[in-house]
Amino acid sequence: MSAALKGARRIVVKVGSSLVTNEGRGVDAEAIANWCRQLAALAADGRELVMVSSGAIAEGMKRLGWTTRPKELHELQAAAAVGQMGLAQMYETKLREQGMGSAQVLLTHADLADRERYLNARSTLLTLLQHRVLPVINENDTVVNDEIKFGDNDTLGALVANLVEADALIILTDQRGLYSADPRKDPQARFIDQAQAGMPELELMAGGAGSSLGRGGMITKILAAKRAAGSGANTVIAWGREPDVLLRLVAGEAIGTALLASTQKLAARKQWMADHLQMRGAVTIDAGAATKLQAEGKSLLSIGVVEVQGEFHRGDVIAVREPGGRELARGLTNYSSAEARLISRKPSSEIERVLGYVAEAELIHRDNMVLTG
Repeated sequence: MSAALKGARRIVVKVGSSLVTNEGRGVDAEAIANWCRQLAALAADGRELVMVSSGAIAEGMKRLGWTTRPKELHELQAAAAVGQMGLAQMYETKLREQGMGSAQVLLTHADLADRERYLNARSTLLTLLQHRVLPVINENDTVVNDEIKFGDNDTLGALVANLVEADALIILTDQRGLYSADPRKDPQARFIDQAQAGMPELELMAGGAGSSLGRGGMITKILAAKRAAGSGANTVIAWGREPDVLLRLVAGEAIGTALLASTQKLAARKQWMADHLQMRGAVTIDAGAATKLQAEGKSLLSIGVVEVQGEFHRGDVIAVREPGGRELARGLTNYSSAEARLISRKPSSEIERVLGYVAEAELIHRDNMVLTG
């Protein structure tokens, strides 16, 4: 457990509806202030934080005077639109009191399924983190049909963890963690302190719906941990009202259930690239660039590219080859094939003049590249 979060530098925190709205009574200013205080302390310690917060529909229900969750889609969307105003305002106020900037980001699963939108969302979030602004993310329930019907913010938290390549995902809930069975029904239920994410038996232990306010349950948290582990992120499921829960978790205290990734973050991403069989294209590089890649572990710059093969888009996995055709590496390209042809043999300082903009200084960053030859 101590290793799961103690060394984490980039952390995604997800909080559920019942916690955010105090079981539907409206946005809980005290609870949000408490989490924001802890987030600010972690940021001061050099951590990068992203908050994924439920609660818009529940807050909207309260503002509209509804006591039960509506079933009609247009009413759910209306509640989300009304509630999102109060939710964002509360986070902005409480983070500002701690000297932190905040940004509201509304995402849908479609945003993360489309390559260009995925990369744009990723670039925006990473830029916010670079400027020490804390993104507060929620699903865009107001406009997307299946987000309310099928979506849940546990899944969104895992997708965001993958998106920003987080070291850890903390899911704060109204339960202590995972039990071997429902403790409300089985007095012999055993608390699970730690396990490997993705183990099939975990899904058998979890199940059932969450509260009347949320749409998830423990099963969605188990599946979220499995998804986050795919990119090497560890997950902890813990009670959100535990005093100083975030500070104590990151300090290494054993709170809640830790679901550990089987591979480290960088290794998981590079293994995925190494296993990528269908590559859209390739670039051939000169001897100097090959030496920098292989001997010095440097990124690939456009000036070292002598030829571009195939048609590919930004974010595709492409091969990096030496003049004889042997593959040296593969990685995620920051530019399309058309752009790469325009900037090849040119220094990074010339990219803006040629393209009119700069996506990244490197054609392929070393963190997004794995040597194969």
